[in-house]
Parts: sequence; structure tokens; C-alpha cells
Amino acid sequence: MEFALQYELQRSRPHYPGFMYDIYQQATEQVKLADRLGYHSVWTVEHHFLSEWSYSSAPEVWYGALSQVTSRIRLGHGICLLPIPFNHPVRVAERIAALDIMSNGRVEFGSGRSITEQELGGFQVNPEDSRAMWEESVAAIPKMWMNETFSHDGKFFKMPEREVIPKPIQKPHPPMWVAATQPSTWEIAGQKGIGALGFGISEPGMLDKLIAIYKKAISTCEPVGAFVNDRTAAATVCVCAPTREEAKVTAKDAIDFTTRKAAELFTPFAKQEVKGYEYYKKMAE
Repeated sequence: MEFALQYELQRSRPHYPGFMYDIYQQATEQVKLADRLGYHSVWTVEHHFLSEWSYSSAPEVWYGALSQVTSRIRLGHGICLLPIPFNHPVRVAERIAALDIMSNGRVEFGSGRSITEQELGGFQVNPEDSRAMWEESVAAIPKMWMNETFSHDGKFFKMPEREVIPKPIQKPHPPMWVAATQPSTWEIAGQKGIGALGFGISEPGMLDKLIAIYKKAISTCEPVGAFVNDRTAAATVCVCAPTREEAKVTAKDAIDFTTRKAAELFTPFAKQEVKGYEYYKKMAE
């Protein structure tokens, strides 16, 4: 087991002048300490328009700075949004490669598609297209890293043959992951041979079932990259208190907030996927 940090770069109200500067500076100091203490990695979201919930809309900029003040900790995109109105896949491939060079090969490439109305609507992404957009991009990006030249004629993007530069230090390419907040995505991650980033918080025991779904799918996968990244990551709420009873009370408040906030952000499309939750639970049993 390896330990990591995961950041939303968030700050609730009341705000004060300079609070955004403090968020980034304080997080930077925490990552520098984690680097010295031997943490495996730091993961950061890409979110847009979600005030209070997240101020991390350009994680690649922060990671460029972190690459110069750390030496061991790995830098994980948790995640880079791949629907093309958010990020063109060529620009993603270029940025990840440049960061891999600047960090001397410490990048973990996590991707996803967003399930919030604020973000999808703000960038005019049709929720019905978001998964197909992600699938097209996530299959194309490793080819840009491995091949001298690349061309593409797909449904959501087309480009003539070009040399996509620079290339990452890690060969054949950085490890690939996907954000797995829905049970169906754990299965898709396994089918594509990429790591599953389980940053969602669920009831006790559910993670075991999700990992079982993932392991079953990855056993017969067709990897989109050059190798299978058979790894999973999970987040949870940890609370320290003088007594177990006090910790339970505090943890309940934290989990209730997380669940309530997530429910506010889900699109109707995402809620339809959640209906499959019981099906995937039974599949894993």
C-alpha cells in the first residue's frame, strides 16, 4: 500500500483578500513536506466554475511549479478532463509530456469526463457525448506519445499527420488512470487496462466490491496504452478525536456534507448511471 495526497484546492466562505494565494501556497508547502516524508504521489483535480468546492482549474500550472520544488513525489492528474471542449487531446499530450520532462519522469496521467452541470454546461458539452469523447481521446493520446507522427479521423476530432512534441521521459509513456466515481467506470477502467482512481466516498465494504469488478474486467482487458496499469486508488474520510464516539460524530458530519454537495452537482445524466449501482454490487458478489 502506498499513501498519497489528493487536492481540490478548496476554501469555504467567508473569504478574505488573498485567500486564493494562500490556498496554493499552503498546498505547495504541504506537498514539499510530503515529498520529504516519502509519500508516493499527489493528485489534483481539474474543475471549473465550482466556487468553494474547487479552485483547481489549471492543475498543470501548479504541477509545473511543484516539479521544481520536489524531487521524489509523483505528480498525478486526478483528473484531466478529456471531452474536447475542455481540452483538445493533442494539447493534453503536449502538456503531460512537458510536465514529465520538467519533473524527470514523475507524472501519473489520470483522465475523466466530468459529471457536473456547471462544468458540462459551461463548456457546452452534451452529457450524452462525454463518455464517447473521453474514449476517443484516451485511446489517441498514448499513440501521440509513442509514434513519431500521428493522424486521426474520428467522430469528435480530426487532424492530419503531425509530429506531436515533446515526448515524455517515461517509456513507453506515463501510467494511465481514469476517475471511477460510478460502478460502471470501474469496469470500463479494467476493460481498457488503466488504473482506477476511486476518489468517491461510499458506504463501508463497497470498495471491495468495486475492486472485484475492476479485477475481473482487467483479467481479459484490451489496453488502450502500451501496458496494463493494474492499480487502484481510493479516498476516504479520516478523523482523529479523543474518543471513538467523538470521531464517529465528526466523521458523520463530514460524510453528510460530501454526499449532499455531490448530489447537488450531479447532472440528471449522472443520476441515471447511479441507478445501475445495485446491479454492479450484485455482479461483484
